[in-house]
Amino acid sequence: MPGILEAGGLITAVAIIFVVIILLAVFFTLVPVALWISAMAAGVRVSIFTLIGMRLRRVIPSRVVNPLIKAHKAGLNVGINQLESHYLAGGNVDRVVNALIAAHRANIELTFERAAAIDLAGRDVLEAVQMSVNPKVIETPFIAGVALNGIEVKAKARITVRANIDRLVGGAGEETVIARVGEGIISTIGASVDHAKVLENPDMISQTVLSKGLDSGTAFEILSIDIADVDIGKNIGAELQTEQAQADKNIAQAKAEERRAMAVASEQEMKAKVEEMRAKVVASEAEVPLAMAEALRTGNIGIMDYMNYKNIQADTGMRNSISKVGDDKQKPDGKKE
Repeated sequence: MPGILEAGGLITAVAIIFVVIILLAVFFTLVPVALWISAMAAGVRVSIFTLIGMRLRRVIPSRVVNPLIKAHKAGLNVGINQLESHYLAGGNVDRVVNALIAAHRANIELTFERAAAIDLAGRDVLEAVQMSVNPKVIETPFIAGVALNGIEVKAKARITVRANIDRLVGGAGEETVIARVGEGIISTIGASVDHAKVLENPDMISQTVLSKGLDSGTAFEILSIDIADVDIGKNIGAELQTEQAQADKNIAQAKAEERRAMAVASEQEMKAKVEEMRAKVVASEAEVPLAMAEALRTGNIGIMDYMNYKNIQADTGMRNSISKVGDDKQKPDGKKE
């Protein structure tokens, strides 16, 4: 009997130990004790129930508590609820806290709400703060413009910009700044009477472009625009004149061809009319013998009249033969032998 009691007590003790182990495993799974101890050691008050709630809300506690400790050590007034809500919204809590610390050290006014909005907008808020402290240089490619004398001028600019934190949300990016500066360079070169003036004073381009307020509506503030390189391109004016001359030549040739075709058509028409007239003459000449015979039968003309008509024809044929012989003997210079 005592053996049975001892066996039952042993089983009970094992069961209790097993239950305790399970409870401890569940407790350490839900509660990051090491993280809680670190927070307490850093002077950040985080309750056990808050950490358990993070686990239940599928929030990794270290992603929130570690940035909270960092912010507290930097002297920032940031609450754990703010960091957790930003994490649940899909933001990068650690990067936001780093940006707030950098802004605080550089005496840049930046609230947590503004930093979180910039981060959720897809921009790197830490890089923006760093760019506010250390301006960034953007180099444009060669931008070509044509002066009024037709010479192409190519210019490359270096744009020194500083991030404008207030306009990071909704402001245009680097591409817009480069496009606006390129437009200003082209318009400035195009307004120059002579390309030599641009080469003599490249600073004229930067001063004109900078005075137009190209950073309006962008996420940057343009500090300076410096012309890094200026080069001469093609003689666009001469090429345009050459192309215009070639086009005028083609038009003139087309018009000449049109006139030639009209002349050929007119000549063919005249030949057709001449042939038609010859055919009518031949037809009329063929009717002459018939008319003469009819006149002789009816007595309208006599035999003497007919003989006079034949003599006239013979004289005419003789004169034609003589004139042809004279033409054949004429020299090339127009004189007869």
